[in-house]
Amino acid sequence: MNNASRSSQRREPAVRLSRRRVIGSAVGAAGSLALSPWRPVANQTLAQESATPIATPSPGDESSKATQAPIDHLIVIFLENRPFDHLYGLFPGANGLLTPGARIPQTDMSGVPYATLPPIVNSWADPPVVDTRFPADLPNEPFLIDQYAALGEIDPSPVHRFYQHILQVNGGRMDRYVAWSGTGGLPLGHFETESLPLYPFTREFTLCDNFFTAAWGGSMLNHIWLIAGITPVWPGAPANQIAEPVFDSNGTLIGLTTDGNVTPDGFCVNDVQPYFPPFEEGTAVVDRMPPQLTPTIGDRLSDAGVSWAWYAGGWDDAVAGNPAQTFEFHHQPFSYFAPYGEGMPGREHLRDETVFLSSLRDGTLPAVSFIKPLGILDEHAGYSTVAGAENHAVELIEAVQASPFWERSAIVVTYDDFGGWYDHVAPPPIDRWGPGGRVPALIISPWARKGFIDHTPYDHTSILKFIEWRWGLAPLGPRDAMAWNLLPAFEFGEAGARTGP
Repeated sequence: MNNASRSSQRREPAVRLSRRRVIGSAVGAAGSLALSPWRPVANQTLAQESATPIATPSPGDESSKATQAPIDHLIVIFLENRPFDHLYGLFPGANGLLTPGARIPQTDMSGVPYATLPPIVNSWADPPVVDTRFPADLPNEPFLIDQYAALGEIDPSPVHRFYQHILQVNGGRMDRYVAWSGTGGLPLGHFETESLPLYPFTREFTLCDNFFTAAWGGSMLNHIWLIAGITPVWPGAPANQIAEPVFDSNGTLIGLTTDGNVTPDGFCVNDVQPYFPPFEEGTAVVDRMPPQLTPTIGDRLSDAGVSWAWYAGGWDDAVAGNPAQTFEFHHQPFSYFAPYGEGMPGREHLRDETVFLSSLRDGTLPAVSFIKPLGILDEHAGYSTVAGAENHAVELIEAVQASPFWERSAIVVTYDDFGGWYDHVAPPPIDRWGPGGRVPALIISPWARKGFIDHTPYDHTSILKFIEWRWGLAPLGPRDAMAWNLLPAFEFGEAGARTGP
């Protein structure tokens, strides 16, 4: 299959609504909302907005001296598109679907509750089709997907874009996931937690139930936040890339006239192709985001002489011009930054996932490793399965555990975005960009707390904060500077001695 058809199979449906329809359907959605309202910047300023921390870190957060901490290797496995309730909503003791008030009835765009959930639709099919595996009249509440589709089956992919995500959350009411999903009642589906391949690790180590994506929306934006702590800019973007959001008189988002990838004031918030290869075949230069010039965590690590790498499944084939069917170009965040273009020194840090496994065997594991599995193994609905992706993650974890690096390593397994699926916990407002949806995070290490549920309010920038703390690096921006460090998930003594069981 050629790349053009490859792309069209997974393109999310655009939302193109008349202004009259959007405003008319949003009656009752305005008012005093929990989200921080914002409106396009009139003077087109592209400066990043300042941030307020989720919470002020407690004095104990930095108690372990970084140079004495017994962590010499951090490995981040970055999976796709699954929120906390969707996977761990039934986890004993966690803030999940068993929590009182967690099963929030969904409403349509005008605020009227559904009598039953709309039929589940595969919106990536051409034309979209009803998924007959699921009943057409499911009750208006979360339901077990396992009753109708196995962990090893592919599920449709709900819409998970920047503006739609804000509209789904609906000011913290968490009741418009179905209305803006494009897949009917599917977003309320969740899995039997104990059947997940990663479940045993959550019982043995630490599961975070208050971990959020850094930003609203989908993959590209949150990948860039993971490595740079910013929303990228695209001044002068083509008109066909610009969104037309609709705001009420209070500046609250109430709908979209036209969907798009770039805000009216020039920030790129949805998936576009990188300027540097590899990118989707046939993408014109004008439709590729200009190279970003802000520093990344890779730059900080390189400047400090700390080894690091981004390992992507299928990278070598993609660079050679033969990308795998499910290789996702917009999942490669360093490709959007100037120091990592072809012929640039930073390029050598971008490697194939197979090199990660060989580095465990030959003793060359970097201090910091990011692992991005190939699409078919990344857990993204629409082309990957929960079983296949998590079994692959288990293989990566067990490879680290079997290596000589294990005793001084920490593994973070988390997800790039919420995937359009329902979660009952409203994101705590910080700034215009997020945080976004609540996602699972697993902290796996000999030094992680055992059988522990961590309620600390983290987001993706907490990973940056941990890296900066451990290797003595300057923050990239206000969000990572004020984020909670991951330290509550660990048990270190003052001199790096284990203090827990």
